[in-house]
This record gives sequence, structure tokens and C-alpha cells, in this order.
Amino acid sequence: MPDEAALRNPGRGLGWRVRAMVAGRVVLATFGGYAIAALSTAFLSLALPMVRSEAVATATLLSFAVMVGAVVWVFSARTLGRAALGLAIPGILLGGGLWLAMTFVETVSPA
Repeated sequence: MPDEAALRNPGRGLGWRVRAMVAGRVVLATFGGYAIAALSTAFLSLALPMVRSEAVATATLLSFAVMVGAVVWVFSARTLGRAALGLAIPGILLGGGLWLAMTFVETVSPA
């Protein structure tokens, strides 16, 4: 953790490690948040008990909140590894739920 003098003068004293940790969190929040939001959108659009078009619209709207939650989680986690684990576990669960939902949902072929 940087000392107080380095935090008071942000142009000096912050080494490459702090900058790399922030850059790693930005990359994880961007791509990990997008992946979690996309998986949750796909899962919810199949799992919500609504007409398909309403389920897709609702899932898409909820994905924005999921993305914000993922970004907040990444920047509030104590370490980068814990932040990655906090995105990996829901990602695996959502992927498994999506796979199960795809096996149980009947797909209608276009007429």
C-alpha cells in the first residue's frame, strides 16, 4: 500500500506496481463484467417465466445492473485475485445454468 506522501502527490511516488494493479482491475472489470452481464442476460432470457420478447427485454435491462455490480465488486475487493474469483464463481454458475436452461427450453423453428 502506498504511503500518505505518495497519495498526497499523485504524480510522484506511485510506482509501477500500483499502476499495474489499477490497470488489472480496469481490465478485469471491463471484460469480466461484460462476460457476467452477457451470461446473465442469456440465462435470464431463457429462465424468466414471461413471453420470450418480454423476457429478453427484462434480462437486457437487468444486465446493466449486473455489469455495475461486477465493476463495483472488482474495485471493492481486497486483492485482484479475490476480485477475479468473485467473478469466476458466478460466471461458472451462470454458464451451468445457461447450459441447463438450453437443454430444457423448447426452441421454436420459424414458420
